[in-house]
Amino acid sequence: MPTAIAVTSADLVLPAPDRHTPGAALLHPPQTLGLDDAVAETGALLERHGHLVAVVPSWLPRTTVQRLHTVRAILETDRIALLDTDLPPLATALLVRQLRQLTVCDFSPGVIASAARLLSHYVYAGALLGSVAKLDRVPVGLKAHARSWSPGAQFAVLAHPAPHLARLGATASGGGRSGSRGGHSKGAGTPGDLPPGPEFATHLTFARGQLASDWVAAELAPAWQVQGVLENPLPADSAGWWGTPKLVEFAAGIPDVSVLYQLVASVRREECRWCGLELIGDRCGFCAAPLTAPPPQAGPASTARSRR
Repeated sequence: MPTAIAVTSADLVLPAPDRHTPGAALLHPPQTLGLDDAVAETGALLERHGHLVAVVPSWLPRTTVQRLHTVRAILETDRIALLDTDLPPLATALLVRQLRQLTVCDFSPGVIASAARLLSHYVYAGALLGSVAKLDRVPVGLKAHARSWSPGAQFAVLAHPAPHLARLGATASGGGRSGSRGGHSKGAGTPGDLPPGPEFATHLTFARGQLASDWVAAELAPAWQVQGVLENPLPADSAGWWGTPKLVEFAAGIPDVSVLYQLVASVRREECRWCGLELIGDRCGFCAAPLTAPPPQAGPASTARSRR
């Protein structure tokens, strides 16, 4: 069986792009599953798959994160990888799907786990927001805060890979579903308002909150020249991450498993000096050990000599 990819919420599992991509395992939070049952559940996954890669978003409650570490400690195993990510919810779901796609390739568990950091660099994550007054994930200027109180204000925000924020016109495809696919609707601003897009082939996934707008599908997608557009239900944590329920969240990423394979395979593989698993990049996904040992700290005597 392929390496298991696990999530802490069912809404982080996007539909499989093909019949070969497996689903994701759901690790239940403490409020819905006792510790003994969580240990048994995770142990069964290890028995079935050999290794488990769990994606741990930065917005998770501390009790949920502590539960994951507690279960791994009780099982006394080095076959569970807990991968931290700062991506927004929908982009996290997209990254999870890419990891699921890689599990059917001939990569070892260590390579799959450490590939998450590489793949995240190629994910473009943002949202169309009705307000940035409570947005603390992207730098927001005083003027943008003030404009959040204007009726009908909308903001195009890119959180990853580089922050970008632009105010769109009050009628930027808002309130209706008749925006022109090939250009900006009246009041939508200029092309410079659009967040900078990827320079490689992507598919765009978007999810609507309490904001009626076609701007993402009708204007952003053509401007970014995406190869496909998919609408998905909004993850439950999106409103909290973006600071408002009035949003349309979007994420663009590489959809083709052959391209993902080539991207990961092109990186030199190393052996973790701590746990012995394969890895790519500069850190092991399972034990978090850096590829190279940190330089030894100078003692008092050597520090004194270096100052002479």
